[in-house]
Amino acid sequence: MRRILLHIVLLFGCYNVVTHLNAQTPEEHYASVQKRLATGWNTWDTRSVLTHVLLPYGLAVDLHVLDDSGKRISRFRIGDRAADAPILQPGAHSYNGNYTDMTVSWHGYRIRIQSAARENKNMILVTPLAGNKKGGTLVVMPKTLWQRGNNITVGDSATFTLATRDRSVIIPSFISGDFVKKNRAELHYSLDRPVTVCCGKQLGSEDVAVWIKENSEGLEQEKRRTGGEAYNHYDAMQSILGWNNIYDPSIRKVITPVSRIWSSEWFASSDFGGFTLFCWDAYFASLMFSVGDKDLAYANAVEMTKALTETGFVPNCYYSNGFRSRDRSQPPVGSMAVWVLYRRYREKWLLELLYQELLSWNRWWNRHRQDKGLLCLGSDPYEKVTYFRSEYDANTRYGAILESGLDNSPMYDAVTFDDKKHLLEQNDVGISSLYIMDCEYLSLIARELGYKKDYKELQRRAVGYRKNLAMLWDERKGSYYNRSTKSLLPNFRSSPTVFYPWLAKAPDGRQAERMLREHLLNPDEYWGTYVIPSVPRNDPAFHDNEYWRGRIWAPLNFLVYIGLRQYDFRQTAHTLAEKSGELIMKSWLSHGYIFENYNADTGVGDDVVRSDKFYHWGALLSYVMLIEEGIVDFEYFKY
Repeated sequence: MRRILLHIVLLFGCYNVVTHLNAQTPEEHYASVQKRLATGWNTWDTRSVLTHVLLPYGLAVDLHVLDDSGKRISRFRIGDRAADAPILQPGAHSYNGNYTDMTVSWHGYRIRIQSAARENKNMILVTPLAGNKKGGTLVVMPKTLWQRGNNITVGDSATFTLATRDRSVIIPSFISGDFVKKNRAELHYSLDRPVTVCCGKQLGSEDVAVWIKENSEGLEQEKRRTGGEAYNHYDAMQSILGWNNIYDPSIRKVITPVSRIWSSEWFASSDFGGFTLFCWDAYFASLMFSVGDKDLAYANAVEMTKALTETGFVPNCYYSNGFRSRDRSQPPVGSMAVWVLYRRYREKWLLELLYQELLSWNRWWNRHRQDKGLLCLGSDPYEKVTYFRSEYDANTRYGAILESGLDNSPMYDAVTFDDKKHLLEQNDVGISSLYIMDCEYLSLIARELGYKKDYKELQRRAVGYRKNLAMLWDERKGSYYNRSTKSLLPNFRSSPTVFYPWLAKAPDGRQAERMLREHLLNPDEYWGTYVIPSVPRNDPAFHDNEYWRGRIWAPLNFLVYIGLRQYDFRQTAHTLAEKSGELIMKSWLSHGYIFENYNADTGVGDDVVRSDKFYHWGALLSYVMLIEEGIVDFEYFKY
């Protein structure tokens, strides 16, 4: 018996040693995530969706178009408003790049570009569509990106080879179509007939069509399995995230900026890509990714959180040129996003990886933005780091307003800025409410990780701020309003942030009901055919129809929806979800666009210039529908 027990002890000890040796740190886990992501063919380059890139090598095939006069278009970006830009209508795009589908219209040429990838092989099919003008030319440009030092060899007419410098990876490639000419490293083909580009394997046109069809059908089946009855909404959300997913060589990471326009317009260079990450936008992207791709959900939450500034907060924005908004943050939704990811996948290493940064950010709000017991928006001075133009906005009223995420909201029109305290002189309902919510979600993370002292600290703050939020309640009007820190008088210019106290679980049942009945469902304020406008309909700024002055923004709908569900206002939540879904489908089903914001009278997204046509947080309108349909479990959001 002793011998048996000894064997058991020895075996158990060996198991523990092996387990310990094989255990990965949170950092190693995340490195594995990024390694998996940065692999294979995809439209990785932020500068053009028609640049097909093989990672991790940086081998690429770039597609350009020439018109019959010789004019060239080389940059293809969805929703590009630049003069003479091509019109792109996005189709499907798998997260891993195994299938992509894009329609291009330019100077009378109408072509469809599909790709299908398997491991190191990629088939690209370019098909002229009905009404295509004759005489156009497709330019196929094999290249190496980001100074990776690869070897590119171009044959006389129909072949080229992509290879790493040590020749450990060699991708022989073949083109079929009506050859026009070779111009140095370029191969030109007529766009009057289909063109196929086969990278890694030579196939006939019929076999390429089979590859395309099989990969397309595989993606379609996956979307129907995941989306179910809400297929159109999952399709819209999945597609915009797929097209906006990029690899940035400056940080050597896969990330998903809000749009390629924002990233490539400001920071793209000839050698390195360019990206623009915004704080709450990135966390919302991680939530949307969590429906279908764990690694991409993690990547966006991690990269935004790890952008923590030297003074301990997650910045409003983080750019590839090294700029971070070291003066200001943005609405604290990070703990909510990370908690939902954990509830979805139950991988504790993610909590361990991000907890200290999230805790630092939470404490920073309390130390740097608190006045009169509640939070104000602010903008701190700091010594310039990059001398980028936005660094000159520090310690300014403008910088403080940007911290709200509602850049030109009329709520702040008459509010003054204290450059000694570095604060707007106004207690903010929205930020204070989201901060209470952040304390609650972060306390759940602390408890899950066994940080009992931190849990109690966070709970104390949640209770204290929730109690103080009552000071912003106006009994006569039945709502919460921002309050001057000088006069202590309310500011009755409002936005949907007045409903954020639902997220904080601050109002009692009677108050919550009044907010719903007298304000959200009031057609003179927020209700209507299209909802929710960013200011009440009876506010003079509503008619400006300009950015946060009257437009509908998806994150507002999403946050108000989550607040409604916290109070179990199910019928209103259901109606809000349906209205959100109908709004996004107007443009998605007709043109494949998902807008940054929408007209609150017409539901049109393309009536003003300041509305990016393919901005990923617009898909939160569909994410709300996925929650409503049970595709996303609302239990993840409960605290």
